[in-house]
Amino acid sequence: MKFGITANPHIPSAMECATRVLAKLESHQEVLLESDLARALGRKGIPLAHMKADVMLAIGGDGTILRALQLSESRVLGINSGSLGFLAEVYAEEVDEYLDRIARGNYKVEERMRLKVTVDGERMFDCTNEAVVHTAQVAKIRHFEIRLDDELVERVRADGVIVATPTGSTSYSMSAGGPIVDPQVEAIIVTAIAPFKPASRPHVFPASGSVHIRLRKPKECLLVMDGQHESTMKGTEDVVLTGSERRAKFIRFRDDFYRRIEEKLSRQ
Repeated sequence: MKFGITANPHIPSAMECATRVLAKLESHQEVLLESDLARALGRKGIPLAHMKADVMLAIGGDGTILRALQLSESRVLGINSGSLGFLAEVYAEEVDEYLDRIARGNYKVEERMRLKVTVDGERMFDCTNEAVVHTAQVAKIRHFEIRLDDELVERVRADGVIVATPTGSTSYSMSAGGPIVDPQVEAIIVTAIAPFKPASRPHVFPASGSVHIRLRKPKECLLVMDGQHESTMKGTEDVVLTGSERRAKFIRFRDDFYRRIEEKLSRQ
């Protein structure tokens, strides 16, 4: 089995875990290291987007896991090295046991929907959690128009609009008042950020639909995808989001979505 490892080399706990994982695996498995991590370890590495691994070990927090899902088509095991880690499956201190289970094939793969994001027809990065269109300046609001296919849903003045998957419903969308949606549901959740109109509420659309986010008046905005990639917009663009044909692939050992939610939220 071929393993890939990605971790933020600037986070000591992630580096410590990555070093331990590498020592465990490299004697009997083929291991690929992402370039930055490899450089910090004095090893030879490869860019994450070029890795062809059977299993990608993403060590750190949700940002590291989202980046691995965005740039790699591999099955991803999220290893929490100290942060909140909604997306992580195991903690760093228990990783040895679960690596042995993976080597034996004793795991399952959970596929979750991602968002396909296009701007004026140009495909951007797919999102496992969310795409956000928001103001380019602090304390400035924009007048957004939200459509489902060809039907107008809402016009709202707000700091921005979050378009999330069920996986992302427990992230930025939830903090802005959006609902928690079971990841088995194929849906797109749209939540305005600090809407000027108190009556504005989140919407849940079918994943087969196309959600359009436009500005009523052209003003500079930012499109941020999974918190990893940022694109500047003039404000004239049509941002379209729908369910992607590319699925996020999580390695799982248990079915515990609601226990996980309770555990993570109680740690706040």
